[in-house]
Amino acid sequence: MIPEKYLTSLIARAFEEDLGDGDHSTLSCIDKSAQGKAKLLVKQDGIIAGVEVAKAVCNYLSKDLKLNIFIHDGTPIKKGDIVFELSGPQHDILRAERTILNFMQRMSGIATVTAEYVKELEGLHTKVLDTRKTTPGLRLIEKEAVKIGGGTNHRIGLYDMIMLKDNHIDYAGGIEKAVAKARKYLNDNGKNLKIEVETRNLDDVREVLRIGNVDRIMLDNFDIPTTREAVKIIDGKVETESSGGITLSNIRQYAECGVDFVSIGALTHQIKSLDLSLKAVK
Repeated sequence: MIPEKYLTSLIARAFEEDLGDGDHSTLSCIDKSAQGKAKLLVKQDGIIAGVEVAKAVCNYLSKDLKLNIFIHDGTPIKKGDIVFELSGPQHDILRAERTILNFMQRMSGIATVTAEYVKELEGLHTKVLDTRKTTPGLRLIEKEAVKIGGGTNHRIGLYDMIMLKDNHIDYAGGIEKAVAKARKYLNDNGKNLKIEVETRNLDDVREVLRIGNVDRIMLDNFDIPTTREAVKIIDGKVETESSGGITLSNIRQYAECGVDFVSIGALTHQIKSLDLSLKAVK
């Protein structure tokens, strides 16, 4: 669930950059008293996401805007479907139009692609994770879209999990030193965070297992045979995550190796927005 304070602030910034000192296109040719309706029309098959955000946009902009929702977040949609009908002052409808579409098209694109990855793993225990490869300022929106599409959020930021990646390990002087320092840091600061360690080869995997005191091992850019071997070596002692080079065409093969998670940056940073349109009802 997107925190209300975060969402309100985000919507405020969206309108600030869009409206400036006024919607002069509307002000110049539409009577202020005119009332109207518009429908959110689906122009591309997928998974709808952002309906709740659209509701928040309307509530923020005007108490006179009303939404009649027909299709809710997470529902499969087809070209020609109508997600909701928006009614109220035509000025408000026109001012809200682009902000609603920008959020919903982006979120629906993410949810749609996420659902495709999740579908590939039907019958397996492996979960699809997102990453921190998000649009600055839109992380919670994009991660909410991943959840709507059936995926699972990895850490939200740098603050809710310790992930010792290659650069951390190199700077710290090796895996053992990095893990020891991380554990000491958590103890000294009274923090209860999981520790994940990125590994680059099977020797790294064995080193992490020898050291212990970690919660998850990331298998970074492992091919499928090496992933299978790594999972065998780990033998359920800690959680496992495959990352790097995972696509729709190979995700099931990675999952069938027995990993608990697969993380896919492309869910949020290589996404194409879903085609939606807000059309006036005459």
